[in-house]
Amino acid sequence: MIMNRRALLKGGTAATVFAPALLRQAVAAGDPIVVGSMYDLSGGLEAYGKSMFDALNFAVGEMNAAGGLLGREVKVVSFDTQSNMQLYAQYAQEAALKHKVAVVHGGITSASREIIRPVLGKYKTLYFYETPYEGGVCDRNVFADGTTPGHNTEVLVDHAVKTWGKKGYVLAADYNYGQITSEWVKKYAKERGGDVIGTEFFPIDATNFGSTISKIQAAKPDWILTVLVGGGPISFYRQFNAAGLSGKIPIASTTFGAGNEQMVLTPEESNGIVVAYNYLQDIDSLANKEFLTRFRAKFGADYPPVTDLTMSSYIGLLLWAAGVKKAGTIDRDKVIEALESGITVDGPSGKVSIDPQTHHCIFDVHLAKFKDKKTVILNTFPQRKPIDTAMVCDLKKNPRDAKQYVISVK
Repeated sequence: MIMNRRALLKGGTAATVFAPALLRQAVAAGDPIVVGSMYDLSGGLEAYGKSMFDALNFAVGEMNAAGGLLGREVKVVSFDTQSNMQLYAQYAQEAALKHKVAVVHGGITSASREIIRPVLGKYKTLYFYETPYEGGVCDRNVFADGTTPGHNTEVLVDHAVKTWGKKGYVLAADYNYGQITSEWVKKYAKERGGDVIGTEFFPIDATNFGSTISKIQAAKPDWILTVLVGGGPISFYRQFNAAGLSGKIPIASTTFGAGNEQMVLTPEESNGIVVAYNYLQDIDSLANKEFLTRFRAKFGADYPPVTDLTMSSYIGLLLWAAGVKKAGTIDRDKVIEALESGITVDGPSGKVSIDPQTHHCIFDVHLAKFKDKKTVILNTFPQRKPIDTAMVCDLKKNPRDAKQYVISVK
């Protein structure tokens, strides 16, 4: 939807030409371990879903090329949920009962997650959720490796108030992620002596922001924070620039760049937007450079920039596999116990660990701004914890908990 890409199916099982013959034979031993992939590959959120799908398959391909998992081939069964709420429930049940997958990786919006989650919980099928969200999911069957407000929203608001001024204006997606995250923005701004002077909510497919821009011009905030989702919000950044506001009112965002919006916008429309993610393609580390070399060898040099969401899908597969290896089995309960032991992987984004209390992750967060379609890292906040979800969730004390809490931020 947002960029020209190679054929989707090229993201399937990676070639095993790098695997020694003996390892290839080992992979063939035993029935495959089946992983469910449940991403929106069409329907409006494909800019996020396709790259996450590619990253999951890439991780599986690398794993099979190195001998598989527990000496068995890992096989991906993919469902295109098409951004359709009915399909999430249907495919979650099909993945669990028909395909008997060992784990499901998928769901993009919080709304989709809250449809998938109870279905997989009912059928005792492990679930990894890998996109930024509002926090508060407390469910022993679920592991989340995306950012929550305690990871990145606090970093963004702190930067905005200290650098740009006290008055903020929030534009957010009109569902639980945008609604709850906007409350965190207000909380963090207030704690720093700032104030959110306006908040507006938009459907994912919104394209007309003219009246909002007029309100912003009248309110004269020191900064704007966007929590917008989908392809429609590209229109906001274009209209904001057309109104002559680019460079005059700075923008921070919890979501910008996750769908490579900067590749569609001009530099003038996107320069200066500040984001905070666990992963940025411009991280200057050997592990990241080696990953990008392998990834582009698979998908081509013209593949769009690798985003935080793309990396979360890759890391999610590695975390699950580390749990399986430690457990020595794909049995759900034993894998959960292994993951709760504090599983850690070292990946392109650095060290990522599972927090046993919340089943969320501890990782570095990088504050950066866009310049000429790339990011310039301004600061790095090492090993940030899921402090928001930890306020309401303790799965070590309450292992039967299986719900999402709306965290009070008053």
